[in-house]
Amino acid sequence: MSMSSDATPNLQQAAKRNLWLHFTRMSAYADGDVPVIVRGSGAYVFDQRGKRYLDGLSGLFVTQAGHGREEIADAGARHGAELAYFPLWSYAHPKAIELAERLAELAPGDLNRVFFTTSGSEAVESAWKLAKQYYQTRGQPGRYKVISRDIAYHGTSMGALAITGLPAIKVPFEPLTPGGVRVPNTNFYRAPEFVRDDEAAFGRWAADEIERAILREGPESVAAVYLEPVQNSGGCFPPPPGYFTAVREICDRYGVLLVSDEVICAFGRLGYYYGSQRYGYTPDIITFAKGATSGYAPLGGMVVSDALMEPFSTGTATFLHGVTFAGHPVSAAVALANLEVFEKEDLLGNVRGNEEAFRATLGKLSDLPIVGDIRGAGYFYGIELVKDKATKQTFDDDESERLLRGFLSQALFDAGLVCRADDRGDPVIQLAPPLICGQEHFDEMEQVLRAVLTEAWTHI
Repeated sequence: MSMSSDATPNLQQAAKRNLWLHFTRMSAYADGDVPVIVRGSGAYVFDQRGKRYLDGLSGLFVTQAGHGREEIADAGARHGAELAYFPLWSYAHPKAIELAERLAELAPGDLNRVFFTTSGSEAVESAWKLAKQYYQTRGQPGRYKVISRDIAYHGTSMGALAITGLPAIKVPFEPLTPGGVRVPNTNFYRAPEFVRDDEAAFGRWAADEIERAILREGPESVAAVYLEPVQNSGGCFPPPPGYFTAVREICDRYGVLLVSDEVICAFGRLGYYYGSQRYGYTPDIITFAKGATSGYAPLGGMVVSDALMEPFSTGTATFLHGVTFAGHPVSAAVALANLEVFEKEDLLGNVRGNEEAFRATLGKLSDLPIVGDIRGAGYFYGIELVKDKATKQTFDDDESERLLRGFLSQALFDAGLVCRADDRGDPVIQLAPPLICGQEHFDEMEQVLRAVLTEAWTHI
């Protein structure tokens, strides 16, 4: 697919006049073009001028099966002609039933009930609402607080924003929903000095901080702990050894629900259908979205344990929550087709089989003076940038602004790589390619990053 030369200016004019981009400084395009992506194929996308880019972020941690998968798109088209829409409010439709059954089969433990949403923020907020109402049915209405980690991103709706641990994106919308409580994250590269040389001890300390927060707040007031298997914001923080085992024990000790926020980490990003399976823990709720459909249609939701469903399965109790387009028939059909691709092409096996090669290829960048740490798991990695490797000295706000937004973001894109240059914590570059990728794609990412980061060092 190509676009005529006279269509490109019209798109630019319309984009600048009418389209409001998310999390974007609109002034950045006052004197330059808005990037317009018109087509995708495999691990690549193409802009309106035909230039090719390696999609090193899977769109936004979404396109697991890659772009241009006709079998997934066709499944949606076929079902749209059969049943375009019907709600899940007191009714059901076959694709939602089939998908719920499939997701429950794949989930760990007794997580057998699926509540659909249309996005990750809605899934996170739904889990909080469920936790609150569940405890009310159990005669514990005082449990409303949620513990999450510093810098962690859990969504932008008002409830999810209260759980998010990024102060800068919360301030404009205060006062927020009350109840959000923060604990340290699992960034071992920035661990406190007293556990800096012992990752297992760091993990015990980080888990103990959750227990201390529960005790400070009062166990009778805490409903849930929200954790990502690998924390996204801040640059891919994997859990230290034993961390999730300890957290599960702490939650059980105080009757607190453990929510595994897997909006990014589910559906193969870490080499498993659910990220919690990789690290051997069974949460009470899993939230999901993004990769459930590989982005071919919007879908999110939560998978819930039988125990949490029990109060709502008898009598007059109703979970007083719903979303108009949740479990949309077309989206559910697309998700089922996406899972068929996962099985047919063994995408989980591809991630597990190539993970070490991906890590090793990115590891070559460690010889650059600007690269401080490379961390992550599966097809989900962050590269932390530093001013001084020996001292781990980071950049101040002005330097980070010039480095990331003044140079790196545009330079990486111009070099043909879609990734994320982010400083919501310390400056990082994040990579999360489609699960179909292999060594040739890893090499391409490393080559682009090496050239651009080498030039970036000369700007410091």
